[in-house]
Amino acid sequence: MNAHVTYPSGNNGRQPVDIQLPLSKSLSNRRLIIDALAGIETPRHAVAVCDDTDAMLAALSAGTKADINIGAAGTAMRFLTAYYSVRPGCDIILDGSERMRQRPIGILVDALRRLGADITYLGREGYPPLHIKGRILDGGSIEIDAGVSSQYISALLMIAPAMTLGLQLTLKGSPVSQPYIAMTIAMMANQGVTATQRPADECDYCITVPPAMYRDNGGSGKVEADWSAASYWYEVTALTGRPFTLKGLSRHSLQGDSCLNELFLPLGVKTTYNNDNSVTITRLDIENDAPFEADMQLCPDLAQTVVATYCALRRRFRITGLSTLPIKETDRLEALRCELAKLGYRLTVDHGDTITWDGSTGDTATEPEIATYNDHRMAMSLAPLAAVKGRLSIINPEVVSKSYPDFWQHLADAGFQIQLS
Repeated sequence: MNAHVTYPSGNNGRQPVDIQLPLSKSLSNRRLIIDALAGIETPRHAVAVCDDTDAMLAALSAGTKADINIGAAGTAMRFLTAYYSVRPGCDIILDGSERMRQRPIGILVDALRRLGADITYLGREGYPPLHIKGRILDGGSIEIDAGVSSQYISALLMIAPAMTLGLQLTLKGSPVSQPYIAMTIAMMANQGVTATQRPADECDYCITVPPAMYRDNGGSGKVEADWSAASYWYEVTALTGRPFTLKGLSRHSLQGDSCLNELFLPLGVKTTYNNDNSVTITRLDIENDAPFEADMQLCPDLAQTVVATYCALRRRFRITGLSTLPIKETDRLEALRCELAKLGYRLTVDHGDTITWDGSTGDTATEPEIATYNDHRMAMSLAPLAAVKGRLSIINPEVVSKSYPDFWQHLADAGFQIQLS
């Protein structure tokens, strides 16, 4: 199936369009694991409705002896690997999609094995599928490479209170996506487990978690709306000038992607924080053609949206800190280079963590077909470019259900025309 996307000229209204954003899947999946460790049933309305969260819910309700396939849900793979390791009596086969079998998990498995976990690879060493037999882990002190995925660190931290001795985790090097680690620690504290953080030396960091029981804090409220999902509306505002009011967001967020306001300010997009947990975004008329430079190590999930927007507005850029993107749902750096080339933008990818555009252009097809590589963010970040490129065709549009099932309806509400065929 393809989604044919157009944006009629003269369709830029002055009144903000209200968008009810999906709930954050990052917060949702952490809450589900912490609640499960506490023996709490999470209210369904309190967490995101999307493929990734559905995969986590299905796994957690599968029982102690089960074959579980989490599809393309990378967060679920990492978190559940750790979770089942500390659940005595569990005998689990944990598998995923073909792409998931190509995404490394060896650093996490090695760390869990050093803590006493019983995990066996059923295929290629270092990759899913896994056979996990749960047991009580002693815990203690271990080191982990912090430069690959923050999800490994979050997975270990969340199960640390269930270990007999707790956990002293030394992070070797500079952690990637550090706000996600801070998010995990804050959510643990909200349910009664306090992690102590201190520098270990000039380049390492140590986090200590005591043995403890998570408490039921009686909270049935929803997690925050998703700042990552908000990025697509920042993009539309930047491209069309159309204002939006995004529901469920606040200034004081646990999500690192709340830095959106800073990334889009050079394009004239202004963020106004309202008193009802919403933000209104508008575009100011500014003149600024200076090359944009940013280190997005703290918010790599925003990279596709930022790259697409700056290309469409013909703003040269150099973005670094993207070392985690090649091991996401696809190699996002290479996917961006290939698909934006179809729209006439010739990007350069360097050293696996940098993407650059110097203004080089080429031909654009009449109606380019944009591949999504089974990656929800490829679909959502490139579809708004129809506002400046005319009609686009997005292959496999249903992939947005991974995090934002209502995306196409919301895009239509914003004035785009969507035809499925």
